[in-house]
Amino acid sequence: MLVNKKGNIGIRLSIFTAGLFIMSFGIVLLIEANVGATPWDALHVGLYQLFGLTVGTWTMIAGFFILMLGSLYIKEWPQIGAYLNMVMVGLFVDFFLWTPFIQTPATLFGQWMMFLAGVVIHAYGMSFYISARLGAGPRDHFMLALVRKKGWKVSNIRRGMEVIVMALAFLIGGPVSIGTFIFSLLIGTMVGISLPQCERLSDIIINHRLNRKEEV
Repeated sequence: MLVNKKGNIGIRLSIFTAGLFIMSFGIVLLIEANVGATPWDALHVGLYQLFGLTVGTWTMIAGFFILMLGSLYIKEWPQIGAYLNMVMVGLFVDFFLWTPFIQTPATLFGQWMMFLAGVVIHAYGMSFYISARLGAGPRDHFMLALVRKKGWKVSNIRRGMEVIVMALAFLIGGPVSIGTFIFSLLIGTMVGISLPQCERLSDIIINHRLNRKEEV
């Protein structure tokens, strides 16, 4: 359990930011692997191809829309982490897409290796930012809003959201492929493995920093 002290917000914000940075790197690896992005990122890429702007900008626009929809539905403003998530992921995704060293591998084997690395990195980045306990991202906020209002199972709601988004991404020409389905199957298991590890690491970092401050 994280120590709930006023002084730990800076440490948690650092963990939160680092987690989003890592997760965004995983997102871009999945996009550049070219064997199927995540359902949401396939939608963002499809919107970029249709209307321009950048993939990161569409990440923010879609996140804002989902965030407002969930907030209006339950008549409650989300935690600050939801807004930070929306903005930071968009900026970090564009940063990695603009860097020249992340390119689609020339071979199919290389593409799948990049894809698998993206799944693992995405899961650990997600788990690390969640372990900071600064609030869920826009999609998770909307999912939790439906859980509170409708009483439906989280797994059913999340699965339904992913299917709808995947269908929309496919219709507008987003990079939906076999990798998209594999990601949807693997990500839950990977987060189940990575989240407890990241929570323990975050607890160690936060408690260590707080103990050092108390000693000073």
